[in-house]
Amino acid sequence: MSLFSRGAYRVRLADTREDVRAAQRLRYHSFIRDTGAAPRSDGLDSDAYDADCAHILIELEKTGELVCCFRMMMLAGGHEVARSYSAQYYDLAALSAFPARMVEMGRFCVHPDHRSPHVLRVAWQAMTRYVDAHRIELLFGCSSFEGSDAEAHADALALLRARHLAPRRWLPRPKAPKIFRFASVLGRQPDPKRGMMRMPPLLRGYLSLGGWVSDHAVIDEDMNTLHVFTGVEMKQVPTRMAKLLRS
Repeated sequence: MSLFSRGAYRVRLADTREDVRAAQRLRYHSFIRDTGAAPRSDGLDSDAYDADCAHILIELEKTGELVCCFRMMMLAGGHEVARSYSAQYYDLAALSAFPARMVEMGRFCVHPDHRSPHVLRVAWQAMTRYVDAHRIELLFGCSSFEGSDAEAHADALALLRARHLAPRRWLPRPKAPKIFRFASVLGRQPDPKRGMMRMPPLLRGYLSLGGWVSDHAVIDEDMNTLHVFTGVEMKQVPTRMAKLLRS
C-alpha cells in the first residue's frame, strides 16, 4: 500500500509476505552480517513481533530498491505495553498508566549504501504520518549504539543523563541482566559536541523532538550493541519541529 513519494523515494506499507522478508533481509544486512553479531543461517533478522507490526518500506522510486525500513506496533494504551519488544529488556510498569494510544517503532535500519540525511527525513515524515493517522500520543522504542562497550560511548551517555532523562512518572526500570547505569558517569562532564556526534542518528532525531531516555543502557552482546529506551510524547514536540515534519 503506497503512502507517499518524496524526491527520489517512495514510502509504502508492506503488503505481502515477500515485502516483510525483504525488510528482514535488509535488517540482517544492517544488524547482523557485518556487525559482529551472532550470525543466522537463513540470512533474515526476524522474530515473533513481526506478525503484530505494520512494516514501513522506503524504496527508490526508479528501481524499487529497498533503502530503509522499520516496523510499528500499535498499542491501545499503557495497559498493553508489556507485549512490546522493549518490555523484554525494560521494566515498563510506570508506562502501564499511560492513558492514550502508543506505538513502538522498531528495527529501524538504512541500507549502508544509502545512508543520507534525505533518507532520514523521509523516514521521520513517514513516522509522523503514521502517528497522525492513528492519533498516537507516545512514540517509543530502543535506540541502539554500535558496539557493546559502554566506555566507548561515555560522552553520549553522560549527555543523556545530564539533559534527556525520562520524566520520573514514566521512567523505565532495569530488567535486563546486563546493563550500564548512567549513575556510573555521574561525575563526568560530557563534551556536548562529541556526545552528540556519538549519538546514533535515530536517537538524535528522537531528542530533537523533545524525546527522553531511560536512566540506563542495556548491553546486548549477541547483537554487539547497547541500547536505551527512548520515548517521545507527541504533545511535547516543539512547534517548529512539528511543522517541519508535516511540511
